[in-house]
Amino acid sequence: MNKDKILFGVAGLIAGLVVGFYFANSINQQTVTTAAQMPSAQLASANSNIPPGHPDISGAGGDMTGQGEIQTAVLAAVDKAKLAPNDADAQLKVAVLYYQLNRFDEAITYLKKAYELKPNDLDVLMYLGNANFDGEHYEEAEKWYMAALAKKSDDPNVRTDLGLTFVFRSPPNFDRAIQEFNRSLEADPNHIQTLQNLTVAYNKKGDTAKARATLARLESVDPGNSAIKQLRSEIDSPVTK
Repeated sequence: MNKDKILFGVAGLIAGLVVGFYFANSINQQTVTTAAQMPSAQLASANSNIPPGHPDISGAGGDMTGQGEIQTAVLAAVDKAKLAPNDADAQLKVAVLYYQLNRFDEAITYLKKAYELKPNDLDVLMYLGNANFDGEHYEEAEKWYMAALAKKSDDPNVRTDLGLTFVFRSPPNFDRAIQEFNRSLEADPNHIQTLQNLTVAYNKKGDTAKARATLARLESVDPGNSAIKQLRSEIDSPVTK
């Protein structure tokens, strides 16, 4: 699943870029909105629609306006990375560009090179989580999100993304997802993406009462949220969840 496929016109990757929820009626087709933040220092925001906590896909070191420009930038960045195998930032720049092209496996290859050089870098850990998530490697994404949380346990964005790995994997583990979403809310009780995703998780689990209660909580925090109407429709739907 590619996080930049979005719901309600919101791209799903990057902090503050995605909507932060995933709708119950097509779990395997639609995407959610996750929040883990990527190295914002290296990227300029390319999509103002993406949610808080995920990486910038705008392009490292400049504003890319087309796939052709990104491809050219990739080739140049790869050459530079080959000439500087011990430069973690050079490896990371290649990874970011591949990420923009939705070539997640190549991005992961270079992220792992950056990780070998900077194993304690929080941004690299979160990037590895996000790239694996978007590449649909949910168990692997879990590993990297857990590593990031070991360094910053109170980050609700990363915690929400971790919870989403349990929503999307097959079979899903809604109980574990709910556990992680609740931990995210302990850090930030009004975290919008978490409330949206927790509503969905309860609904998919079949706990309509808690889904309604969480939706009411979301509505009290963000009454203008464009997801509320569809979330309510999903909860009210007589179709088997």
